[in-house]
Amino acid sequence: MQKLDQRMKRRIALALAGMGLAGVSVGIFKRAFFGVDPFQCFCGGLANVIPINFGTLYMLINAALLAVVFFLDKHYIGISTFINLFLLGYVAEFTEKGLAALLGDQGIVGRVVLLIAAVVFTCIAAALYYTADLGVSTYDAIPLHIADRKPKLFGKAVPFRVIRIISDLICTLIGFALGVMPGIGTIITALFMGPLIAFFRKHLSDPLLNRGKNA
Repeated sequence: MQKLDQRMKRRIALALAGMGLAGVSVGIFKRAFFGVDPFQCFCGGLANVIPINFGTLYMLINAALLAVVFFLDKHYIGISTFINLFLLGYVAEFTEKGLAALLGDQGIVGRVVLLIAAVVFTCIAAALYYTADLGVSTYDAIPLHIADRKPKLFGKAVPFRVIRIISDLICTLIGFALGVMPGIGTIITALFMGPLIAFFRKHLSDPLLNRGKNA
């Protein structure tokens, strides 16, 4: 029972750390000015046609996606889902404003550093709350659900990383159609986020959760 309790504590810690880092990474993306991640590109496109502040709009978009996920697979709804729904947009706003006040406008080198940090933090964040398995963001739940159904292409199962790339590209194209110009950061995350999440799960978040399991 004690081991089970310790494992649950680790899962909660991973979920909270992952969601907090996800919000921070969105704020860093915005300050890098190289484009945001694909889902934020999608949300930014909607923000161009819906005149409310980003934090509130982000919450409403996720609430709509939550309804979809509820009918697809309730397994993906948990504490992480609701942290993402109610707090991530506001954490992103706070981070962006804090970086603006602390660092001001950065030159190209500073912006590249911020971009690299944003991409790495985004992928680590996703790996942490995927491994925690206490719910994921509503956007993440859809490609995960599709991957769980093991769709096949040319007789071979399509891996999660490919499904994630496809969903990210769709969000990027919708954001572009609604007036958001994708940047290099958007393209990098659309093409590499799936593989990087898989990498950080294998080498970081899964070992953190299972540390001492066989001791």
